[in-house]
Amino acid sequence: MDALFVPIANIAGASVDQIKLISCLLVAYPLGSVFIRIPASQPGVKHLFSIAVSFFLLVPVLHLYSGFLQLLGSVLATYVLAATCKGPNMPWIVFAVVMGHLTINHAIRAIYGLSYETTEITGPQMVLTMKLTTFAWNVYDGRRPAEDLDKWQLAKRITKMPSLLEFLGYSFYFPGMLVGPYVVYSDYQALIDETMFKVEGVEGKTKQGMAIPIGRKRVAYRRLIMGLLYLAVYVMFITKYNYSLSLAPWFSQLSFGKRVMYYQVGGVVERSKYYAVWTLTEGASILTGLGFNGFKASGEPRWNGAANVKPMEIEFPSNFKVLFDSWNMNTNIWLRECVYKRVTPKGRKPGNRSQMLTFATSAFWHGIAGGYYLTFLMGGFVTSAARLARKNFRPLVLPPSGSPMTLQKRVYDLGASLVSILLLNYIGPPFMLLGIKDSLSCWNQLGWYGHVVVFGALAFFYGGGQKALRSLHPDVPKLSREDSRASSLTPRSSGTSTPVESFALPPTLDQFVKPPVK
Repeated sequence: MDALFVPIANIAGASVDQIKLISCLLVAYPLGSVFIRIPASQPGVKHLFSIAVSFFLLVPVLHLYSGFLQLLGSVLATYVLAATCKGPNMPWIVFAVVMGHLTINHAIRAIYGLSYETTEITGPQMVLTMKLTTFAWNVYDGRRPAEDLDKWQLAKRITKMPSLLEFLGYSFYFPGMLVGPYVVYSDYQALIDETMFKVEGVEGKTKQGMAIPIGRKRVAYRRLIMGLLYLAVYVMFITKYNYSLSLAPWFSQLSFGKRVMYYQVGGVVERSKYYAVWTLTEGASILTGLGFNGFKASGEPRWNGAANVKPMEIEFPSNFKVLFDSWNMNTNIWLRECVYKRVTPKGRKPGNRSQMLTFATSAFWHGIAGGYYLTFLMGGFVTSAARLARKNFRPLVLPPSGSPMTLQKRVYDLGASLVSILLLNYIGPPFMLLGIKDSLSCWNQLGWYGHVVVFGALAFFYGGGQKALRSLHPDVPKLSREDSRASSLTPRSSGTSTPVESFALPPTLDQFVKPPVK
C-alpha cells in the first residue's frame, strides 16, 4: 500500500510513515460514521468492525506485523489472568506483564536507535497498556464489596467477565488504537449498547428515531478543522522554531533575552503537533459517540468526554496547576486510578511514597530516554513550588468575599500566568530532545532560569518565608499536611486526583520530522 502514500510524501516533503499516521487518523472519521450506524442490537458486528479496522491500520497500512501479534498477546494474557486469578494480586500481575512487555520494547527501540520518524509498536502499546491495566483493576473492583469502593471505582467496576469478542473489541477500539484516547471498558460497553446516551431524569435532544444525541457531526468536524490547523502551524514553522536549533553554535551568540523568547515561540510550535493528533483523534471518537458527556440544562448535548488536551488553557494558563490539568488528561486519570490510589495502603491518605511510585510509573511508561526523567523530576519540583506560592501568596491578594476584583489580584494573576508559561517552556525541552546531554545544554543556554526560580522559591518558603507570609494572613485557617497536598492535585470527576501531571505521549505521536540542527 506504500504506493498510495509515497507520492503524497514526496509532495509534502515528509516521510512515508508521517503521511501514513495522519492518513490513519483521518480515515477514522468516515469509518466512525459507519460504526455508529451499526445498530445496538448487533453488538458483535460492532466489535468485529472495530477489530477489523484496527487490524487494517496496523498490518496492511503500517506494516506492524509482529507488532500486531505482540498487542494481541498482551490482550489475551490480560484476559486469561483477569478471568483465572481471583486473588488481590491479579491487577499487579497484569500490570507487571504488560508494563514489562512495553519496557522491553522501549529498550529495543533505544538499542536499535529507531528514530521517532519510524513507526513501530510502542506507541499503540502505550495506549493499550493503560486500557489493559485499568481493565484488570475494574475486574478486581467488581469482586470487592461496594462499600470498599470510591465513586470512580464503583462506577467503572466490572461484575461480569465480558466475552472474548467483547474484550477484543474494547482492546482494539479503532479511533484510539494508535494515539488514544484511552477508554475504560464500562464506557466502551455503554457506547456499544447505547446506554451511554440515556441520562436518568433528563430528556435530551436526539435525532428522531435514534438514541444518539444531536450535534455529534458538527462538533467532530470542528475538531477535525482545528486539528488540521494545529498541524499546519507545525508544518509551517517547525523548521524555523524548534528546540533542536538551540543546540547549533549560532544560537549561543544570541542575547539571553532573545534565547528565552525563542524558546517561548518554539514551545508553541513544538506542542502544536500534540494538539493536532489529539484533537484529530478526539473528533473521530466523537463520531463513534464516545465523546458524549451528558446534557446541558437546555437539553443540548455535551461532546467533550473524549478530550485529551485543552490548548488554550496550556498556552494561556491562569496558573501552573490549570496548565498541567489541561495536558494529556486521560493519562492523568489512568495514573491516578491505577497507580496513585492503588499503592496507598487501605485506610491511609496518599503520601510521598504514592507520589514517587506514580512518577516512576509514568517515566517507565514513556520509555528510557533521559530527557523524560529530567522533565518529570523538574516538573515535580515546579509543582511543589507552585503549590507553596498559591498557598502563601494568594491569600494576601484575595479581595473580601463579594468585593470587586482588586489591582493586586490582577497583578498576581498576570504574574502567575507569565511564570507558568516561562516554566513550561523550560521543563518541556528535555521531553522533546530526549538526550541528557542535549537537555542540559538547552538549560545552560537558558541560563538555568527555571532552576533559579523554582529552587529559589523552595529555599525561600522552607527557609522561613512560609511562616513569615502566614503571619500576614493569620485569619486563613492553616492547612493540614494532607489538605495541603490534596489542594495541589488535579480535580477529577471522582473527587480524587493524581500528583503526576504527566507529559505523556506515545512515541507514535512523534512521527513528525525533527529538523536537523543547522
